[in-house]
Amino acid sequence: MPDILLFEEVIKHSHKPEFINTELTLTLPFEKRQKSRFRAQLNTGEEVGVMIERGSVLRNDDCLKSKDGTTVKIISADEEVSTVHCDTAFDLARAAYHLGNRHVPLQVGSTWLRYLHDHVLDEMVKGFGLTVNYKSAPFEPEIGAYHKGHGHSHAHGHHH
Repeated sequence: MPDILLFEEVIKHSHKPEFINTELTLTLPFEKRQKSRFRAQLNTGEEVGVMIERGSVLRNDDCLKSKDGTTVKIISADEEVSTVHCDTAFDLARAAYHLGNRHVPLQVGSTWLRYLHDHVLDEMVKGFGLTVNYKSAPFEPEIGAYHKGHGHSHAHGHHH
C-alpha cells in the first residue's frame, strides 16, 4: 500500500501507555475490525492502510501505530444490532446456545445478548418467548476460545 500512511502495530487498550493521547481516530464496523489488511479513512479524511498480524481483532479504544510513530485510536462504529433481553439465566443460556450453534458472533451482557441484526435469528429467538430490541450501537462480540493468542488451534471437532 504505497503512498499512504501504513499502520502495522496494534496497541491493545489494556496495554496502552498513558502518554498515548491521539486526536486521530479510525471508526470501523466489526467486519473491518476483524480483518488484518485493509484501507480506511481517518476522521481527518486521510486514506490509510492497515496491515497487522493475521488473527488480530481490533477493539474499541485500541490504538494502531505506524513506523513513523503516528498513532490512531480505534472507535467501534455504530451498527444495526439486535439485543435479546433475558429474565432468567436459563433463557440467557438457551438463547446463547442456539445462536452459538449457528456460529453467530455474540456480545454477552449479564442479562442480554447482542448480534448483528438478522431477521431470521430474531424470529428464532422470539420463538423462545424472548424480547428482541433493535438499535444502532457499537458491536463488541466475544472473540472465542479458539482466537489467536489463546494457544489453541481452530479445530473443534466438526467440519464446515
